[in-house]
Amino acid sequence: MSEYAATFDLVDSDDDGLISAQELVRLMDVMGRQITPEAASAAIAKIDADGDGKISLEEFSAYLDSTR
Repeated sequence: MSEYAATFDLVDSDDDGLISAQELVRLMDVMGRQITPEAASAAIAKIDADGDGKISLEEFSAYLDSTR
């Protein structure tokens, strides 16, 4: 299991195993940082390796590992 799974699960509010742009907008709102759905989609696209428009745990983990 990824060391990032617990964090991923907090963001994946619908428990479908993927982070959508809508979930990212909601997370940022909770954190006090408003972003538009378009900005969330652009951020997702930078991490989304398979092009499905959402972030999987594997993509999330790979991204965070690359920022270390």
